[in-house]
Amino acid sequence: MKVVVLVGGVGGARFLLGVKSALGLPLHGDAPEAAPHQITAVVNTGDDVQMHGLQICPDLDTCMYTLSGAIDEEKGWGRAAETWTVQEELAAYGVEPDWFGLGDRDIATHLVRTRMLRAGYPLSTVTEALSARWRPGVRLLPMSDDRVETHVVIDDPGAGEGGRRAVHFQEWWVRHRAAPTAHAIGPVGIDEATPAPGLLDAVKEADVVLFAPSNPVVSIGTILAVPGVREALRETTAPVIGVSPIIAGRPLRGMADACLSAIGVESTAEAVGRHYGSRAAEEGLLDGWLVHTGDESEVPGVTVRAVPLLMSSPEATSAMVQAAFDLAGVRA
Repeated sequence: MKVVVLVGGVGGARFLLGVKSALGLPLHGDAPEAAPHQITAVVNTGDDVQMHGLQICPDLDTCMYTLSGAIDEEKGWGRAAETWTVQEELAAYGVEPDWFGLGDRDIATHLVRTRMLRAGYPLSTVTEALSARWRPGVRLLPMSDDRVETHVVIDDPGAGEGGRRAVHFQEWWVRHRAAPTAHAIGPVGIDEATPAPGLLDAVKEADVVLFAPSNPVVSIGTILAVPGVREALRETTAPVIGVSPIIAGRPLRGMADACLSAIGVESTAEAVGRHYGSRAAEEGLLDGWLVHTGDESEVPGVTVRAVPLLMSSPEATSAMVQAAFDLAGVRA
């Protein structure tokens, strides 16, 4: 079976573990050579940022580390057994920004990526090269080889009454914990971006397409904003099944409610499902929508099913993915 999954960071990476498990593949590392299944993870790169001269791809790295078993399980991001000597030395020099954590082991990944990008290799090729070491057992595909960075418009007290400014998503999310109200969120450079090589073909040839329970605005939404991706999803013969990131009116992880508020969408499973819309309607994308047990949800034109959505263990996540396969009418 060919499975395409649209994913963001921590939640998307853990969801991919469930996809591997549901297909009978090892949680960590490569699948056996005879394995009949292929997973393509289309990963958000709107969170990417340049710091200290390095190109950092948080979502790609979180997926890569998680699927290889090298992730810091407690944080959900970064390397296990990480050290912070370089970060501490940068702080001693008073170098900004000092609010974004770069571990010593993690920096090696950013150094290799930056060197290859400067040598002219596209991000998709660089990601493939990095994956050759980590062997995630999933084809990790950036949504685009082109530079796209999500920016957020927030209030700026220093600009007088009503003043606003745009900051990189990472500054709003990590430095300010999404506390300043977001008046607008947008991926800069998205209009000129093109899908990464192989992305549209993967969607066309898929047996099922899944939307992970990632942030619907800055993760899934950014992927969908890449020209050509939305059209490919509407045209594929594969069922498209989404998994709600909202349980009982709250995000599964992170501060997705702050992002949803910025685009005028309520933090409910039903509202997010309606935001994605039905493929039976103009511009909609979903055939099926999984919500958490107890969450009432009605999305016109979409088959909605309630199942446990807490990713409390790989087994629980596997059961969730199996429910998505069942809703799609496909079987591994």
